[in-house]
Amino acid sequence: MNTFPKDFLWGSATAAAQIEGAAHLDGKEDSIWDVFSRVPGAVQHGDTPEVAVDHYHRMPQDVALMRELGLGSYRFSTSWARVRPGDRFTNAKGLDFYSRLVDELLEAGILPWLTLYHWDLPQALQERGGWTNRDTAHRFVDYASAVYDALGDRVTHWTTFNEPLCSSLISYVGGEHAPGLMDPGAGLAALHHQHLAHGLAVQHLRERGGDDLQLGITLNLTNAIPEDPGDPADVDAARRIDGLWNRMFLEPLLLGAYPSDVLEDVAEYDFEQWVHDGDLETIAQPLDFLGVNHYHDDNVSAHPLPEGHPESARPTKRPGRSFFVGSEFVTSPTRGLPRTAMDWEVNPDGLRTLLLRLTATYPTLPPLYITENGAAYDDELVDGRVEDHERWAYIAAHIDAVAAAMEQGADVRGYFVWSLLDNFEWAWGYDKRFGIVYVDRDTQQRIPKLSARNFAGLIGENRRRA
Repeated sequence: MNTFPKDFLWGSATAAAQIEGAAHLDGKEDSIWDVFSRVPGAVQHGDTPEVAVDHYHRMPQDVALMRELGLGSYRFSTSWARVRPGDRFTNAKGLDFYSRLVDELLEAGILPWLTLYHWDLPQALQERGGWTNRDTAHRFVDYASAVYDALGDRVTHWTTFNEPLCSSLISYVGGEHAPGLMDPGAGLAALHHQHLAHGLAVQHLRERGGDDLQLGITLNLTNAIPEDPGDPADVDAARRIDGLWNRMFLEPLLLGAYPSDVLEDVAEYDFEQWVHDGDLETIAQPLDFLGVNHYHDDNVSAHPLPEGHPESARPTKRPGRSFFVGSEFVTSPTRGLPRTAMDWEVNPDGLRTLLLRLTATYPTLPPLYITENGAAYDDELVDGRVEDHERWAYIAAHIDAVAAAMEQGADVRGYFVWSLLDNFEWAWGYDKRFGIVYVDRDTQQRIPKLSARNFAGLIGENRRRA
C-alpha cells in the first residue's frame, strides 16, 4: 500500500442538484436542471431531480455515514436556486439547510469543502441569457456573498466553479446539459463569463475573508492523445482538443491569457468580443488550490471513424452536436481499453501523466487536489450487499497513479472519490450509479458498497501508517 502524508486529505464529493431533492420546498425555485429535465426526451426515462436521493431530509444520516467511513472532508455544492430563488432575494430557509450541514460536518470532524456552482443556475437568470449575459457574472458575486454571509464563519475551503467546460461548452453548444442549447457562439460567451464570475468572486471573498480562506476552482482535465503520433493531422487534432478542453480554462486562470492557437481555431466566432479591458487581470486571481477532476483521457483523430466502429453511448436520442467548437471533425477512436458503464475508457496512468504535465507546464500552479475521480458500473444488490469489485479496482488504481505522480514531484494534497451516493446523473437520470454507497430508488435506503468499505479501510490504514 502507498503511504500518503499525514495531512493528505481523504474525502468524497456530491452536487446539490444530484442529491438534495426538495426541488420546490422551503422557497427553492426552478434551476435550469429542473426545467431541462421536464423537456420531453432531454433526460433518460424522463427522470428529474425533484426528489433525487432526498439528501435534504436525510442529511444528518448521510453525515453520520461519512463519519463511519472516516472521511476527512466532504465536498458539496450549494444551490444558487435554493439560496437566491429566481435570483430575486436571499432565502433564509435555503441557507439554513447548508448551515445545519456545515455544523453536522464540523461536529463529525469532517472539513466542509464548498462549491458555489455545480451547474444549477436559477432559471430566471437563464431567461435573461444565462451565462451568455455578462451581467450573470456580477449576479454570481451577489450569490457568493450571500453564502459567505451565512457560512463564512465556519467554511474555509471555497471552490467557485465545478467543471466550467461542462456548464459552458457541453451545456450551450453540445445540447446534452441544461439549458440544452446548440450555439457555438453562446458557448464561448458562457466560457468567458464564467471565468469572469470566478475572478470577481475570488476578489470579493478574498476581501471579506482574507488569508484565512482557501480559494480555488475545479476543472475537469484530460490528456488528448493522437491516434497516430506520426500523422500530423492526428497530432493537430490532439492539439485542438487539448486547447479547448484544457488550455482554454487553465491558461486564463494561471497565465492571464487565452491560448492564441485556440482563438485561431474559433476565429469565426470572434471570441475577443466578449473579453473586455481588465477581464483577464480579474480572471487570473492567485489561487490557493486547483481542483482536478479526472475520469478518463481521450484518444483523438482528425479522420472519420472506421466502418463498424462502435457508436459512443448517449443518454437519450435528443439531437445534439459536437461541443468542440471549430474542431467538430475530431473523432475519438477506441483503444480497446476496458470501459465503464458511461462508456469511458479506463486508463489510470493517464492521471499520473496529467498531474506531471500540469506540474511541468505551469510555474504558477497552486497545490492540487483530486476533487473528483470515480466510475459508474452496473451494480447489483445481492443479499443486501453490493460487491463492486470493478469500481474499487478503478479507484485503487487511480489512487496508485496519484501516489506515483507525487513521488515524481506533483504537489497533490488530497483525493475525493466521486461520488458518495448514487444520484441523479444529469441527462442519464438515475440509470448510472457512481456512488460508493448504494441508494435504493424505492426506499432511499443507503447501503455502503464494497468500494466504500475498502475506501474506509484505505483511509484508516494510511492514517495509522503516516
